[in-house]
Amino acid sequence: MSIAAHAAIAIDNAHLLKAAEHEVTVRRQAEHAAHQLAAIVESSEDAILSMDLDGIITSWNAGAERLYGYTVEEAVGKPVTLLIPNDRQGEELDFLAQVRAGRRVDHFETLRRRKNGGLIPISLRISPIRDNAGAVIGASKIARDISDRKQAEQQKDLLIQEMAHRVKNLFMVSSSVVSLSAKSATSADELASAVIARLGSLARAHVLTLPTAHGGGSGEGRASLQPLLATILSPYVGENGQGQCRVTTRGCDLGVSRAAITGFSLVVHEFATNAAKYGALSTDTGHLDLECIDRGGALELIWTERGGPPVSESETEGFGTKLAKLTIERQFGGEILRQWHPEGLVIRLTIPKDRLQPFDETKS
Repeated sequence: MSIAAHAAIAIDNAHLLKAAEHEVTVRRQAEHAAHQLAAIVESSEDAILSMDLDGIITSWNAGAERLYGYTVEEAVGKPVTLLIPNDRQGEELDFLAQVRAGRRVDHFETLRRRKNGGLIPISLRISPIRDNAGAVIGASKIARDISDRKQAEQQKDLLIQEMAHRVKNLFMVSSSVVSLSAKSATSADELASAVIARLGSLARAHVLTLPTAHGGGSGEGRASLQPLLATILSPYVGENGQGQCRVTTRGCDLGVSRAAITGFSLVVHEFATNAAKYGALSTDTGHLDLECIDRGGALELIWTERGGPPVSESETEGFGTKLAKLTIERQFGGEILRQWHPEGLVIRLTIPKDRLQPFDETKS
């Protein structure tokens, strides 16, 4: 073989070697990129899974395990409908149709079912997966837990309802205060003084139901039960048409923590508002008796109305009643029992003392 032939072979071999080295480099770069991508997917806080066009799960990251509760061994190979509540199975059929058509699904908010059976709100993004030829062979799903946002939205809606309810009640109670004051006033000046005094007390009671920047209703570290009740009920104090005190409070006194002031004041305010609108405090002959009893581990308040219009249990609960019940049961772990008697409404309110008092007092 001539020198020229050997040289040509050597050049070809060099080209082949260079091409092979380039291919190895490209392959290593691709493998490195794939490893990086896999690490990103695995470390993502979002739940990321892939599935084929039959809806069978083919990959499952740690975020999916945290969100849904299934391990990778439990999830891969199973139908994705495992995660979908029965009333939302139709969503998946629509998603698969979108994917087969090569379309994405962005920020779809829905509910999914966890391994323990609980439902969790998520925001879902779905993208087609294509092979080297561009054909759609499956889909990737990215799910983000939006429980906190949904809870915040519910709290915002509840706050808006509460504000609207309070404003409506304040107008109605103000009207009641003016009406009751007019019945006992003997002059315009006396009427004006009585209305101003009662509305001022009502405003102070309303402030007790509003949190300050520090989270408490009064801005102080604690309050005492009896003065707190007196402030809330002060708009209704006075003599009824029979020369009797309209409101009496009696019984034990104990501390109320800053954290408990807002919720507790709101509940008593709701009771008083309803009494002023529909119960004993809506007439000039009515009387309210509020007894506080220390039951050891719990405080019992017995709210007794007499001399008002006939009362009976309503078929539906108003917002104020629901709000009071929600506050007592969820915030305080307590109980409200309402009894409708011919002579008037009786409310028995029980609150665990460790949910009402400052921590240092519960230990004493």
